[in-house]
Amino acid sequence: MSIESSPPAVRPLRKDAVRNRDTLLAVARSSFAAADDQVPLEDIARAAGVGIGTLYRHFPTRESLVEAVYSAELDDVTSSAQTLVEAFPPDVALDEWMKGYAEFVATKRGMLDTLRAGWASGRIATPTTRERITAAIGTILAAGAEAGVFRDDVVPDDVTALLVGVFLTNPTSGTSDQPARLRALLIDALRPRTR
Repeated sequence: MSIESSPPAVRPLRKDAVRNRDTLLAVARSSFAAADDQVPLEDIARAAGVGIGTLYRHFPTRESLVEAVYSAELDDVTSSAQTLVEAFPPDVALDEWMKGYAEFVATKRGMLDTLRAGWASGRIATPTTRERITAAIGTILAAGAEAGVFRDDVVPDDVTALLVGVFLTNPTSGTSDQPARLRALLIDALRPRTR
């Protein structure tokens, strides 16, 4: 007779462990945004008020910390679409969402090497970033089409492709008001056609 053993139950983290993890993520997010993801992990632990052992308990490798930061920021930018639609008219919601997405893209520039290496090696799970971004855009476009502010024939993935082109261009080219002009052009292109 064979007795199968069940996997051990995963114990929830203690409140102080959750607080430490959240603090480490917040410090890593701001550190990576200010510099890049090669900031010494000891500096992140010190700024979070914990020891390096605590950092490694939560994030055993630099890649796992980078992945957690990326995931948290992707969650923030994608979940903000519904909140913005509820707070603003759809065209304003889209402009505000695009500003947040631009910040997300800009802060990822310093993390790209680690992310790409991790994705290529399989040590970091390949995210569903494009699908999630497209779904967020779809939420805003649907609200805009229903309100008559946006055309109802726009494919959300087409808007994603346009945004990738806008935000992945050289950030030092053009004038400082270029991002706002490009967002305005995109919003105008989404408005219903008048005859």
